[in-house]
Amino acid sequence: MTLTAVIHQPDFASYLGFFQRFLNADLYIVLDHVQFVHGTSKSWTHRDKIKTAQGDRWLTVGIRKPSFGTPINAVELAPSTGWIDQNLSLLRENYRKSAGWSEVFPRIEALYGTRFDFLADFNMHFLEGILDMLEISMPTVRSSTLSPEGHRNELLVELLGKVGATRYLSGLGARDYMRPELFEAAGIEIEWQHFVHPVYPQPFGEFIPYLSILDTLLNCGIAGTRDLLWSCK
Repeated sequence: MTLTAVIHQPDFASYLGFFQRFLNADLYIVLDHVQFVHGTSKSWTHRDKIKTAQGDRWLTVGIRKPSFGTPINAVELAPSTGWIDQNLSLLRENYRKSAGWSEVFPRIEALYGTRFDFLADFNMHFLEGILDMLEISMPTVRSSTLSPEGHRNELLVELLGKVGATRYLSGLGARDYMRPELFEAAGIEIEWQHFVHPVYPQPFGEFIPYLSILDTLLNCGIAGTRDLLWSCK
């Protein structure tokens, strides 16, 4: 029996291609025990981009500044909810005339309305809400519950083995550091995601790809976003 798994950090409202991967997978291993990356171009766990009249802009989840080495699952949300009001205001300002606004925004607003203490819990709640809109069923397991001990490729192989996965579905960005021989020795096939970002209607000039899926949902609506995902499968 083939079991295809995706392994990824619990990022906030990621882009369309992240969700497209789930159409070809059986399990999502949430990489929540690894170090939280903050203050670099690779800091996607607590933010993603939307489109504004001034170009792309970060939509950021408020957090307490963690100490170096803090795992993702220990990062706390900011005590003030001001960042929620700022996020919702930013969405209103830039998407209130979009085709999916009346259908999608109330559901996004409701997701922000549930309170959590930790970033990972909030992000997973947001993920589940988006998956529900897209009618995608994806079982998840958090890496922190699997008592992981390895690092890098060894960690991935270890996690896949613990859930009984026989195939690992990975984004192309991982090719540079992947060691296929380790997966082959463990009887795990690597499958690469070949995602070509579709173009859809956006306001404010030329199309910008790889924005948060919130941009896609608000511009295309729920059914339109589903159609885009399946067209990329």
